[in-house]
Parts: sequence; C-alpha cells; structure tokens
Amino acid sequence: MFLKTIDFSKFSSIKVGQPTEVLIIEKNDIIPKDRVIIGQANNLLLSPTPPPLMILSKEFSFIELEDNILTVGCATPTGKILSFAKKNNLAGFEFISKLPGTLGGMVAMNAGVKSYEIFNILDEIKIDNKWIKKDNIEHGYRFSKLKGVATEVRFKVTNGFNKGLLQELVSLRSNQPKTPSAGSVFKNPKGDYAGRLIEAVGLKGFRKGDMQWSEIHSNFLVNHGNGLCEDAQYLIDLAKEKVFNKFKVKLIEEIKIL
Repeated sequence: MFLKTIDFSKFSSIKVGQPTEVLIIEKNDIIPKDRVIIGQANNLLLSPTPPPLMILSKEFSFIELEDNILTVGCATPTGKILSFAKKNNLAGFEFISKLPGTLGGMVAMNAGVKSYEIFNILDEIKIDNKWIKKDNIEHGYRFSKLKGVATEVRFKVTNGFNKGLLQELVSLRSNQPKTPSAGSVFKNPKGDYAGRLIEAVGLKGFRKGDMQWSEIHSNFLVNHGNGLCEDAQYLIDLAKEKVFNKFKVKLIEEIKIL
C-alpha cells in the first residue's frame, strides 16, 4: 500500500473537492479499519474535512470467466464489464450501461436501474478476504451492509445478452444532464420520484454559487465550474426541508457525503 494525493476537483464526477491524501490498497495488503473505502467518486461529495480515505489499486481491476463462474475485481470499471458481457454473450449485465464507476461502488450501494440491481445477479462477494454469499449480506434498494471492504465478486452466468434491453436502458440517459454531477442525489421514495418532488417545491433550476438543481433532471445536482461542497450541502438540505414541509416525505441521500 502507498499514499497518493488525489485532486477531487478533477477526480470526482461532480468536480467538487480538494487535493486529498488517499491510501492505495494493493493485493495481499492488510486492509486498514480506520479508513473509508471509496471507488471512482461517481456518487461522492467530498467535504473540506473528509475522514481518512482509501481506494483499491488497479490490481483489483480484472475479469476471469471459468466454468460459468465470472469473477470480477472491485476496481473494474463498469464499461469494461459491459463490454466483456457483450463479447461473451452473458445475460443480466445490460443495465450496467446506465451506471458509471467501478464494480465496488455498485456493490456498496446495490446500484441499479429501475428493477435491475447488481445484487440480483451476483452470487457472492469477497469481503475482508472472505467469500460471503449474498443471502448472508443485508441489502435492499440502493444500500448494502458489507461490514468490510469488498475486493472481488462472483457471478453465476448464463448466456443471452439482450441488445434490445441494452438500447432501452441506454435511452433513459436522454434526460440526464451532461454538466458534471454525482448522479441522483436522493433515492426515489416508494411510489414516487425524488425529481418530481424537488420540481414540485419549485427547486428545479435553483442555484447557489456554481451548484444547481439541474434544469434537465431535478434530482441531479450539477456543478457549473467552481462549485463548493457547502453550496451543494445547502441545496441538499433545502430540498429535504421543502419536500418534507409540503409532502411529509423524508428524502434520503443516495449520494455519499464524506
């Protein structure tokens, strides 16, 4: 393992943060208990005072297929997984086309699109160097309680990559802003949409500094150049307050704030 300074104003998808020292974990390292694991910072908002951070090295970016068991390292980019699934005609991975980042980030938040979630297709996860079946891991809509650091995932795969489903899911991107963001800020409340609620309280397009609730998709917080964490936090808190006051609905963050 080694330390590396990462500038989160360039590294994170929302382009908010500062140069921060991060511990890079390599294979066979003993994983520290006093640091927070992050992925490629696609759903991360970094504060000026984050906890000690760590990230998996590129040694954990690999894909191996043997006897219908697919083993994937948690630092593997989602685009690489999707390409492998297409090339090898593997079913169930089509929804990954909608999701940026790495496998580890997907697993940590049980990422998905509509009814498609990563826990639906995985079999077991290597957590703190022990393989654990998914049925023994508490998980649900946009959360999983890994109780450790995931480094590898196994899938029992079948053939039948669905190109029609892939195109259907890719088309959902048409309402997502191109401006830097961290994806959906809030989880969708049961039976409703966070974006609809944010728009209904008049916050669509509302801006503070360079941070703004997107005019394209109200549940996306976008950065117009020099956005600050404090401005993003203000907008998040404002949305939660207004939505609760009007609809008595508590919005829960999907974005991770460290």
